[in-house]
Amino acid sequence: MGIQDKIKELMAMREKARLGGGEKRIESQHQKGKYTARERIEMLLDDGSFEEFDMFVSHRTVDFGLDKQSYLSDGVITGYGTIDGRLVYVFSQDFTVFGGSLSEMYAQKICKIMDKAMKVGAPVIGINDSGGARIQEGVKSLGGYADIFQRNIMASGVVPQISAIFGPCAGGAVYSPALTDFTVMSKGTSYMFVTGPKVVKTVTNEIVTEEELGGASVHTSKSGVAHFAADNEEEGILIIRKLLSYLPQNNMEDPPKTVCEDPIDRLEDSLNEIIPDNPNKPYDVKDVIFSVVDNSEFLEVQRHYSPNIVIGYAKFNGTSVGIVANQPNYLAGVLDINASRKAARFVRFCDAFNIPIITFVDVPGFLPGTAQEYGGIIIHGAKLLYAYGEATVPKITIILRKAYGGAYDVMSSKHLRGDINYAWPGSEIAVMGPKGAIEVLHAKEASAIENPEEKAKFLKEKEDEYKDKFANPYVAAKYGYIDDVIEPRNTRFRIIRALQMLATKKDVNPPKKHSNLPL
Repeated sequence: MGIQDKIKELMAMREKARLGGGEKRIESQHQKGKYTARERIEMLLDDGSFEEFDMFVSHRTVDFGLDKQSYLSDGVITGYGTIDGRLVYVFSQDFTVFGGSLSEMYAQKICKIMDKAMKVGAPVIGINDSGGARIQEGVKSLGGYADIFQRNIMASGVVPQISAIFGPCAGGAVYSPALTDFTVMSKGTSYMFVTGPKVVKTVTNEIVTEEELGGASVHTSKSGVAHFAADNEEEGILIIRKLLSYLPQNNMEDPPKTVCEDPIDRLEDSLNEIIPDNPNKPYDVKDVIFSVVDNSEFLEVQRHYSPNIVIGYAKFNGTSVGIVANQPNYLAGVLDINASRKAARFVRFCDAFNIPIITFVDVPGFLPGTAQEYGGIIIHGAKLLYAYGEATVPKITIILRKAYGGAYDVMSSKHLRGDINYAWPGSEIAVMGPKGAIEVLHAKEASAIENPEEKAKFLKEKEDEYKDKFANPYVAAKYGYIDDVIEPRNTRFRIIRALQMLATKKDVNPPKKHSNLPL
């Protein structure tokens, strides 16, 4: 066979590999409203940038008739390419080959690109669409999953890891996305669960559909397992590309800086009016965020999960930041179990990848009640406290209105190594709200007054007295817990100046094997 024949043979094998499980199965994938593994990679990466590895890998199992069924690539496409010119590694599971089920060789392909990503220092993106472990391979496929999990764990905090769920992801397969930093699901075509509806019915007698058990809306609103729900795969891929624009390549680099046309000294007069006079009246903290960030662009993360706290990415004068903000529009912005967990993981990710953290505070405290106490609010609230205290990136805090009780401490206070702590003039920093404080401080005196009108008058006087004394930022400023009281419309400029000043900040934690945060 001459060289030309060998080149023809190579081309034929490449063509065969690109067809995966064949035209019929590709058609079936399209009919379900899903793209193929290769089409997804093409959409995700810059045109012509994909370099594939292991196209000719196939399984080596002979049991259960598999010796007669063999496909090139073995059900997963792996390699590297670029997104906006920046290197990323990618694997994309191919549902047209054995339902995307994972084999020993398939796992080895994924492990190979993860090892390379760690050595080179570049993000890993995994596109999941798989029926789970390849049953015919038995323990070898289970071992393959564990090999991947181990690499997810080693890569955590070293390179960003992003998972897209664009089809089924069940059983052991769910733990790799759970170990990654961000998970994107597509509505209607993807689901995640440890055990499927049939097993659930057998064990607990519950009748539930795949969508109800583990669809995109469930995991983005109820469980918090997923961070983004996309209307379709195209939108999911756009979210991944946008998300990466805020992140560095690895933990040794800073996030990419971009040119900013938005003036740094832009005054936002609406902020001087945004806080209602009535302290119990809500407003939307996102209006504050959109007003101060570059070009009103804010990529919110976990939007539908625990909306009493808002997290996401934005830029200030072209510098990436992570934003955490209490949301007075929902449950008065109170901290509860889910809000604490949501914000704590976000803060730790930002800290791991050198992304400064901006915190907007308007928090009346922690949510009371037996459900919260029995659910471990003490431990979960401590997670957020721990995350802020451990973080060494620049931390800038703006108290917009209320900062009461332990929640004042938790929300990136000066005492947790906050670098710059500002407050708006109408803010209240106290152990509790004026009404509750007076009921505690003057309970005896009040109970001694029999006339209801006189009692109400007495309590009102004491409340006003307390407000004048404590319901303002100046007591905290007197002790240096607040660096400055700022005019709301000037917030953008003050944040940008603080970020510029903190650009070379160095802070270190004591040497240790690792911390034992309250999980």
